[in-house]
Amino acid sequence: MAQIIPVQPFNGVVFGANGDLSLRKLMPALLRRFRDGQIPLESRIIGVARTEMDRAAFHARVHAALQAALGPEECTPEALSLFFARLFYIPLNAEVPGPGWSELATMLGDAPERIRVFYLATAPNLYGPICRNLADFRLVSGAARVVVEKPIGHDLASARAINDEIGRIFAERQIFRIDHFLGKETVQNLMALRFANSIFERLWTADVVDHVQITVAESVGIEGRTEYYDRAGALRDMVQNHLLQLLCLLAMEPPISLDADAVRDEKLKVLRALRPFDVHEVEQRVVRGQYVQGVVEGRVVPGYQTEIGRTSRTETFVALKAELRSWRWAGVPFYMRTGKRMPHKVSEVVVQFRDVPFSLFPRESGALLPNKLIVRLQPNEGMHLYLMTKDPGPGGMRLRPVKLNISFTEAFGMRYPDAYERLLMDAVRGNTTLFMRRDEVEAAWAWVEPILSAWEENPDPPRAYPAGSWGPTAAIALIERDGRTWNEEWEEQIAAASPIVAERS
Repeated sequence: MAQIIPVQPFNGVVFGANGDLSLRKLMPALLRRFRDGQIPLESRIIGVARTEMDRAAFHARVHAALQAALGPEECTPEALSLFFARLFYIPLNAEVPGPGWSELATMLGDAPERIRVFYLATAPNLYGPICRNLADFRLVSGAARVVVEKPIGHDLASARAINDEIGRIFAERQIFRIDHFLGKETVQNLMALRFANSIFERLWTADVVDHVQITVAESVGIEGRTEYYDRAGALRDMVQNHLLQLLCLLAMEPPISLDADAVRDEKLKVLRALRPFDVHEVEQRVVRGQYVQGVVEGRVVPGYQTEIGRTSRTETFVALKAELRSWRWAGVPFYMRTGKRMPHKVSEVVVQFRDVPFSLFPRESGALLPNKLIVRLQPNEGMHLYLMTKDPGPGGMRLRPVKLNISFTEAFGMRYPDAYERLLMDAVRGNTTLFMRRDEVEAAWAWVEPILSAWEENPDPPRAYPAGSWGPTAAIALIERDGRTWNEEWEEQIAAASPIVAERS
């Protein structure tokens, strides 16, 4: 069991405390940190939202959400009593000064020296007004941090405007732009894999790597997020942040240290090295899709437009081919795809190595498959390295692919903290390493903007794909015209690659 290091006492204020993010992610994460003794008992969590209700009513909503997210095993009477004794609620209008703001100022004023974490679990258009009110009511101390959710804006101009608004109130070191993918244990293990193991870092080049795949697939639909998702779509919701952050960790040069800015400097270099899209080549390098009725996990589900009740050109699937202009990665394509209503919920990175330059084995020995490293982010977090070996026993040289499997759950025998658990505690500590810096956010928007512009000019709707499939057929063509294929059925490939016994000479 890893040692749990407590943080300093703090006051956490969650704006939008009555919303989906707060109830489904933040409150369960905070309860777990209280249960494990990482949050000191002097700390307080103050939920604020527009809804008029008292503390007891707020507790009832949170209780129901905790039961749904964690179950009775973790929601013991002792744990809930501990948590609710430190959970408060203040109704207020985030945009307009009023009595609620005065009440919040009074509550925080009894411990002015304490760390303050303001978590903005709201729509991005509220970030500026909330920050201005925090300043007007003198709540922004030197020990204050503000946490903002993605996406930061809907394009480069709006991202800059939001960053300007927040930056007028908070210093950059106090701003935590959260991307929960960076808090996942397996995502952080990408850095350990590369920079703590010379065997991999020496192979992490265009000379050895054929291509890289990044897949983030969801089996669910929009889950009640109609208004947000129909404005955003998969490119803004997933590619501009989650997938590009994964690409940065995979492709960046070794930082000089694990200092926050040292790491983020290298990630920024990757974003700036991405070959920009010409508007006229978007159709060749990017595929957008939208799911129609199909079957997911044995259940018939409606199409996207049926779900939202109107005609829409919003994409629920994106696949694209990215390239980096750098010595390490020149000529190595990075294929990325993400979508809703896919066959399974799975997030993984595939590093496909090149074929051996020459095979000395006879054809009868069996298929000689290239090595492959798969880092599974969810579910069943772990790493899998595929190698060719000799099939045991007499009868000639028979080759067979095998998997070296590292299951994190089996290897370490523990539940991994949820990404929000880690990131919330990092915000309290003031550690910005796993959060995005302003220039990162804006560089990512600058790269995806030509895609958005091309789609706006193109009257064609997204390509349809049945729910329960891996996306439009054009996504398959995107990678297969390069002589490659998406990693979807590797286990079946292994089963099908039964070695043929070579005759003894």
